[in-house]
Amino acid sequence: MITLLNLNCFDVLKHMKPVRMIFADPPDGIGYKYNTHDDKTPVLDYTLFMRSLLWGAPKKCDVFWLSYNAKHIFMVGGLLRTWLNYNQEWEAKLCIQTFTFGQHNKHDLGSSFRPLLRVMKKDTDLYPDAVRVPSWRQLNGDKRADPRGKVPGDVFDFPRVTGNSKQRRSWMSTQLHEGLYERCIKLCCKPDDTVCDLFAGSGTLARVADRCNVNAILVDIDPLYCKKIAEEHNLEYRDD
Repeated sequence: MITLLNLNCFDVLKHMKPVRMIFADPPDGIGYKYNTHDDKTPVLDYTLFMRSLLWGAPKKCDVFWLSYNAKHIFMVGGLLRTWLNYNQEWEAKLCIQTFTFGQHNKHDLGSSFRPLLRVMKKDTDLYPDAVRVPSWRQLNGDKRADPRGKVPGDVFDFPRVTGNSKQRRSWMSTQLHEGLYERCIKLCCKPDDTVCDLFAGSGTLARVADRCNVNAILVDIDPLYCKKIAEEHNLEYRDD
């Protein structure tokens, strides 16, 4: 089951029943061009926005994933440290997603990764066997190889979707890789669990939900993005 909401994510969080997992890949506040959203956000305003997200989303789930721009890694770390001091039944793990093509910078090292933060309740069950991948030993015929493969590490080799990718939706300027969503979901969810994406964008969650056997709630404040997602998946969407 897929539910699509053309609403502000904070309004949804106020009234949403708890779900198993929430995923958030919010705008970065760096002036990127979206359809209606002005992403030129002052530093203080963006910090307060991220604080509201970190303080609000975990209340409604067991596992919260947050993808954000590397330039904010120290700011988010400070917010997280304070939040964990008040919520000691939770724990955090920092993963990263790599870029196939890092941003070129003539004056310094270019950015080649994006932080992916996982915050979850300490007693939450995970399902690592569901995300095993072929090991080097398997691929090279080593008899010592575990036939099940290996549990992958915390470096997610699922870069942002480039313009020539089959996953690309031409009407959306930024996308996360479907494989990244699948790994997060399968690691943390059982069949029929519910996953919410607070910034649905191109509708990646809608494309992977059936493959992962989960229910999905997609939220986006932009009516064009919701219209495109609805057309692709033959959905109705709420805006009130």
